[in-house]
Amino acid sequence: MPLWRRRLLRGQGSVVGVVALGGAVGASARYGASLVWPTVAGGFPWTTLGVNVVGCAVIGVFMVVITDVWAAHRLVRPFFGTGVLGGFTTFSTYAVDIQRLVDRGEARTGLAYLGLTLLAALAAVWTAVSVTRRVLAWRQS
Repeated sequence: MPLWRRRLLRGQGSVVGVVALGGAVGASARYGASLVWPTVAGGFPWTTLGVNVVGCAVIGVFMVVITDVWAAHRLVRPFFGTGVLGGFTTFSTYAVDIQRLVDRGEARTGLAYLGLTLLAALAAVWTAVSVTRRVLAWRQS
């Protein structure tokens, strides 16, 4: 391995490890959600939509907490933000769901799902950040 690559990767093993561990936790939680709320064959992918919206809301809360409140360990953000929430949210399944809807001749539903997920995810992050900041300001007053 070239020297520049060794220098670049030095000290990154722990980050890669916690992202992988967090990803396993998040993906397991997403799988659990699919078992608890299975999507009916040929039905609208409500579970995927819900998981993505919840994950986006959680990342909104998390980012406020680790930036405004808590001086977190350097591995907390890669573990939870990238790993757990990256494994939990499932935008790859979202893309597959859209493709399945289109393949079934439900292009309008696929387009609606595409837009609904985007808007709901952004609204979830914005709302979670706003509410978390308000709660923190209220608690400090």
